[in-house]
Amino acid sequence: MKEGWQRKQIGDLCEVIAGQSPEGKFYNVEGKGMAFYQGKKDFGEKFIEAPTTWTTQTTKVAIEGDILMSVRAPVGPVNFATDEVCIGRGLAAIRSSRELNRDFLFYQLLHLQPDIAGKEGAVFASINKSEIEALPLAFAPLPEQQRIVGILDEAFEGIAAAEANAEKNLQNARAIFEGYLQSVLSSKKWKWKTLGDLCDGVEYGTAAKSKKEGKVPVLRMGNIQDGKLDWEGLAYTDDKDEIKKYLLKHNDVLFNRTNSPELVGKTAIYKSEMPAIFAGYLIRINRKEDLLDGDFLNYFLNSQIALDYGKTVVTSSVNQANINGTKLKGYPIPAPSISEQRIIVQTLDGLQKGTRRLANLYERKLATLEALKKSLLHQAFTGGRQ
Repeated sequence: MKEGWQRKQIGDLCEVIAGQSPEGKFYNVEGKGMAFYQGKKDFGEKFIEAPTTWTTQTTKVAIEGDILMSVRAPVGPVNFATDEVCIGRGLAAIRSSRELNRDFLFYQLLHLQPDIAGKEGAVFASINKSEIEALPLAFAPLPEQQRIVGILDEAFEGIAAAEANAEKNLQNARAIFEGYLQSVLSSKKWKWKTLGDLCDGVEYGTAAKSKKEGKVPVLRMGNIQDGKLDWEGLAYTDDKDEIKKYLLKHNDVLFNRTNSPELVGKTAIYKSEMPAIFAGYLIRINRKEDLLDGDFLNYFLNSQIALDYGKTVVTSSVNQANINGTKLKGYPIPAPSISEQRIIVQTLDGLQKGTRRLANLYERKLATLEALKKSLLHQAFTGGRQ
């Protein structure tokens, strides 16, 4: 403990207000009544009738300057209330006393967040009112609190600017690749055909139940990531007939026909990483190899052009969307000669490699900046001692 500092608990110096959610009929009245914060990481806002309509508990209202903490899924993220708001049970409001600078408390809660997030509830990670009140607080004299806040404000402002710049550069790096892909695919010099014109049909994967262990992996929709196959979290099969029927061939392209609306249609190409078959939510496109290159098809189906077209033919139900094989064969696709497709793929491969190198650079920079924030908070509240 730093000289002149005391060790206290949040509850010694703050009022902690646990949120309470009303029945659905009282909220989601958009634009009317009091703002209602539900308790997600971004503290998403709805609106609610006056609290007296549904409860007599006035302690469920946070006022401007209170620190709002997410108390479940995820646990620990904090933000300031900028106005009077009603808080749901996914949030708690922490109201500091005159002895405690609210920014000093805010920064200390950021410092404590990894420990707070580690608390586990019976169903999912959570923290309750009494646990928040029991959180340790390094309490300094008020002038020292203000001095530390001034230092951290200046440092975090500089880090925020650097993070914003890195995020912008990361987006720009990805936009370079996407822009080139779009320009190539939308060139007016290509004839357009349907995917069905360039393939011998499409094929749904196995419907047989897979196992945790076995001879051959069964690729599922979760194994398609960013145009490639992710070989983590695999399921398996030992069924010889299924393996014979659905065994993948080099450069087979797999299309995810059923998923959440934002993920349906994602596609990956098989590069013979290991023998594997594919599950029923995926479609194998049996392309005519003299007319359609596998990598060209994979780039196309992951492009914004194809994704936008998919939105026009998708069938949606509750939390799930589907694009069947017939609709997939109807996708319009640019059809350069096979030699031109391979030249395009070569260029795209080189550009993508460079883009990923830049993306990795900026992602490392963002990770370094995040580590710097943690280090500054550690120094501020522990004096550098582990």
